Amino acid sequence: MSDAQPVAVITGASRGLGRGIALQLAGQGLSLVINYAGNVDAAEATVAACKAQQTQPGQEFLPLQANVARQEDRLRLVEQTLARLGRIDVLVNNAGVGPSVRADLTDTTIESFEQVLQVNLEGPFFLTQAVARYWLNNRPMPILPHGFVVVNVSSISANTASLNRGEYCVSKAGLAMVTQLWALRLAESAVNVYELRPGIMATDMTAGVKDKYDRLLGDGLVPQHRWGKPEDVGKAVGMLVRGDLPYSTGEVIFLDGGMRMRRF
Repeated sequence: MSDAQPVAVITGASRGLGRGIALQLAGQGLSLVINYAGNVDAAEATVAACKAQQTQPGQEFLPLQANVARQEDRLRLVEQTLARLGRIDVLVNNAGVGPSVRADLTDTTIESFEQVLQVNLEGPFFLTQAVARYWLNNRPMPILPHGFVVVNVSSISANTASLNRGEYCVSKAGLAMVTQLWALRLAESAVNVYELRPGIMATDMTAGVKDKYDRLLGDGLVPQHRWGKPEDVGKAVGMLVRGDLPYSTGEVIFLDGGMRMRRF
């Protein structure tokens, strides 16, 4: 492929928020790595949807399997991206999991805690490290107007406690600091790093508690009175990739329909 084609790696892009991000960036002319952990059919569906959004000749949409909780998979993801597409301009750390069983803090297991933090916190930290080493050591010329971009998809759970999924909240609070750390480390190297904090989003992760959140939405928990959608997150990532906030790094951008605001 041409060196003039920017490339984005999106983890957990086979469905949900990741697919919404992929569709947005496909429409903006980027080539994409559609990372998935195990569901190859869903990844191929995202590839097909991205092709329908393609706007530039030469765009490629490459499905690559990797479990971001494993260091060998993270390194392989970067190596295969560079081998197949030649460069990386954008990293979107979107892959995330909730606890398999929501349990009170007194019942949280070590196994659940470790599993959630490995995917949601260790994964983004060390995948960003691998991509940062490529940028710092290889010194590729930026294609995007304001350099390179890292986006960490966090959650309002970074600063909103849920007693039945403490491990998830801890992982997202940690990811907030990961954003700050890499933003500071890479600020002088033409890399902007951002954190998105989605609120109540309509994804597979919330499907099991849809009735509960429907009631909360009906009671006015969210001022905009609706679920968040994958395209809401996609549009935010698209804005950051375009360079619409060039004099900004380490910023937290809420996508929660106003839920975070204090009210009487």
